Amino acid sequence: MKRTKLTIRIVVVLVAVAVYVAINHYKAHRQPSPKSSSPPTVADAKPVKPVPPRTWKLGKLTLTACDLGTPDSGQSTAAWCDDFEVPEDRTTPNGRHIKLRLAVVRSDAPDADMVVMLAGGPGQAATESYIGVKPAMEPLLKHHNILLLDQRGTGGSNPLTCPKSAKDTGTVKNVPTADIDKLKAQVAACRDALKSKADPRFYTTTDAVADLEAVRQALGSPRFDLVGVSYGTRMAQQYAMRHPDGVRAIVLDGVVPNRLILGEDFARNLDDALKKDFDACTATPACKKRFGNPYQTLYQLRDALRANPHEVTYRDPSTYHSTTTKLDGDTLATVVRLFAYTPETAALLPLSIDEAAHGDVGPLLGQAKLITGDLDASMNNGMQMSVVCAEDADQLKPRPQDADTLLGNTLINIIKAECSVWPHGAMPADFHQPLTGAIPTLLLSGERDPVTPPRYAKEVASHLSDARSLVLNGQGHNVIARGCTPELVKTFIDKLDPKKLDASCLDRMAAPPAFINFNGATP
Repeated sequence: MKRTKLTIRIVVVLVAVAVYVAINHYKAHRQPSPKSSSPPTVADAKPVKPVPPRTWKLGKLTLTACDLGTPDSGQSTAAWCDDFEVPEDRTTPNGRHIKLRLAVVRSDAPDADMVVMLAGGPGQAATESYIGVKPAMEPLLKHHNILLLDQRGTGGSNPLTCPKSAKDTGTVKNVPTADIDKLKAQVAACRDALKSKADPRFYTTTDAVADLEAVRQALGSPRFDLVGVSYGTRMAQQYAMRHPDGVRAIVLDGVVPNRLILGEDFARNLDDALKKDFDACTATPACKKRFGNPYQTLYQLRDALRANPHEVTYRDPSTYHSTTTKLDGDTLATVVRLFAYTPETAALLPLSIDEAAHGDVGPLLGQAKLITGDLDASMNNGMQMSVVCAEDADQLKPRPQDADTLLGNTLINIIKAECSVWPHGAMPADFHQPLTGAIPTLLLSGERDPVTPPRYAKEVASHLSDARSLVLNGQGHNVIARGCTPELVKTFIDKLDPKKLDASCLDRMAAPPAFINFNGATP
């Protein structure tokens, strides 16, 4: 017992000594040394030189590290950017110059050729549209740099942005029941507001083709693999016609034939696509039982709204506030056309139309509000008018055979009215001639595309000796990011053999079934 007590005392003494030493050691280090100076202040700190931006020399260009985003989105991607100066009017090289925004998404192991993404619209900017097609383009980055050039009049390339008072101009918004005099006044206001910065006559496809070739020369003259989306397919064909030696391969997604007059087939193409969508519904017992004949219901609703246009109120899905708007037959046609672009929104059409026919316009107009918001953020209507007025409007005529279709001749009348005020540029005499030659070409179409149907791609392919047209079952407008298509595009650009391309993976493509209620389709 005594030994145990002694041991405990020794341990207590040792612990006390250790604590005393630790406390004094802490105090010694906590107190400043008499010889030490006071801590440095912010005023004493030496200025730090900012890190210079990273640059990349490519041909004659010096690119700077940048991030590419898209309007109304937090998404971005790393790239290398520069401004490229060109004459606005190439016949007057000493006149006004404009800056074009270009970007290169860099590959870790690039081949000599360069992929060029040509944006749609007309009116979209490549640097802003890239985020939307990034999943389709990423496989190409394994061995290719990707060039993005904002077409003049869009994005960062001297955009032809209309003032707020003229925001309703442009064929994309498809202004329903437009007061022609009011529309012309808006277009004139936009034209006049742009006089100090741009001449809209020089913002055509032909001008943009010359810009792209100038950029290619500045990059060291690589051969281009052109990837055109929607209107970008017109750009691709026009560039290949003028500079065939600069093109290695062509991918056309949502094909616009050179011979096409933009706007002339809009009514027919929409009607054809809607019939396919609604036939798929009536072929399904549950959908047919729920909605009967959606195509017939749509036209009955259209006729009722023509006879009795009226104010309706619905909840705006982006603000949750009640919104009042005029609903008539033309508004209905515009909304339905927007739904038809993608299979996901087309699957909502039978249900949305049925709800509207029974007095609830919220689902139809709410979804349309979301779609048009995205379009407004990405589309430049001034540049769109420069293209359409120079290249198509003079040859547009109302079509009697389309008068009773859902869309009718409304869009044609709007385009004609806009272009009676907007300045017209020039185009080459052979502009509407088909592209011919042996450049390897892959053409992509959605079976139910309401804008650029598969017959357009078939027509373009018929004039090319090394081309293949693929149609994706149940799909709508622009299909390059759908299913296995990105890998097919990569394989095509790598091997340049469209006719031997194994596209069997597309056999699995199908449209989503129509919604029976707001919980979705039945099993």
